[in-house]
Amino acid sequence: MNAEGTRHDDERDERVAETAAVPFEEDGRADQALDFVIDTLAAMGMDCTVDLLENEPEDPPEEIRLEIEGRDAGRIIGKKGQTLAALQFLANRVINRPGKQRRHVIIDAEGYRARREETLTSMARRLGKQAVEEGKIITFEPMNPQDRRVVHLALAKFPGVVTKSDGEGDARRVQIIPVRR
Repeated sequence: MNAEGTRHDDERDERVAETAAVPFEEDGRADQALDFVIDTLAAMGMDCTVDLLENEPEDPPEEIRLEIEGRDAGRIIGKKGQTLAALQFLANRVINRPGKQRRHVIIDAEGYRARREETLTSMARRLGKQAVEEGKIITFEPMNPQDRRVVHLALAKFPGVVTKSDGEGDARRVQIIPVRR
């Protein structure tokens, strides 16, 4: 890394530290995210409602949670949650601008994310057990970053295995690697 790259990283670290030290203040971006999702779904011709959810006490205050319900909610989820993930990505891009404290938009439809997380967690534990029993590395199919994170967390304290992400971009996969004791 060159000296200029290092200086840039130091400046970014200082900005991150400054925004982390600032107490959270509601700034209207939750309503902006809600309006964006409502307008996007209307433009897509989807028959859905969107609700802005109250954060749970354990949720970070800067998190914005939206829930989509209705007849077309399944179409919003898309194959393996891809349409839902794309909508969430766009909503995050719309509300996060340089110089402002980062807000994180999480969009769910009909409880899909919770069901997906539960399915991935149970599959990861089952495959973790299999990796230990067979002493072989087990590799998942390519996953998005959110799904990989669920698998890593599900096996973080699982005895006898470690996890590692391998590959680039859309081909990135989680490997479950048995450890010899």
